Amino acid sequence: MVFNNSHCIIFLLVTIIIYPAICYGQEANSLYTRATYYGSPDCYGTPSGACGFGEYGRNIYDGKVSGVSRLYRNGTGCGACYQVRCKVPGHCTDEGTKIVVTDHGEGDHTDFILSVRAYSDMATSGMANHLLAYGVVDVEYRRVPCRYYGYNLMIKVHEHSRFCNYLAIVPIYQSGAFDIEAVEVWQADCKEWRGMRKAYGAVWDMPNPPKGSLTFRVQVSLNGEAAKWVQLADVLPDEWKAGIAYDTYLMLD
Repeated sequence: MVFNNSHCIIFLLVTIIIYPAICYGQEANSLYTRATYYGSPDCYGTPSGACGFGEYGRNIYDGKVSGVSRLYRNGTGCGACYQVRCKVPGHCTDEGTKIVVTDHGEGDHTDFILSVRAYSDMATSGMANHLLAYGVVDVEYRRVPCRYYGYNLMIKVHEHSRFCNYLAIVPIYQSGAFDIEAVEVWQADCKEWRGMRKAYGAVWDMPNPPKGSLTFRVQVSLNGEAAKWVQLADVLPDEWKAGIAYDTYLMLD
């Protein structure tokens, strides 16, 4: 086949147009950053994370948890799940690790500060210590739905709550890939919804909560779609107690 100059120009233009499209398609579901890890006596998470999860934030996902920087989003990112895969040749599995965001933190140009269990989970067999020796590694990540088999969404009454003058709550076992953007509680005697304040992380609070059993509604969004309200009826009993998690019998999935 004989190519003249016009054929070469057309071929070059097609190559330039198609090649970026192929690169974009390969990376459409993943983003690239760096990850490091933090130490703890048992390699699990920390109960004092900025999301306010307490002991739940230490043990959830078998301790495969992470602090994040940009992904924290003023606490809206708390409870989100990600698949994180390191990119060190010969050291990393194809599956990587799946983590839950439980804390806020910033490292050396990193988006993830993983627990040791999560960081080591990215390594191939026998390579965990080698990966730990790097300290900071390049990773690719994508958001994935959280899965808590055997658990519904639960509302935990934060330990700092004081019946019946001050109520702080923390949603836990938040399945799927939803973000909770607002929380309101039903004031039965006034027939109206009262907004709760976002105290910090995943903690929502209010002074002088309504009396009796409490019904909530949460505003959730998924992947930037329009937010919707989901009602959680009679979640807290008349005499709720600080430190107790109450079942909503609902899965956000």
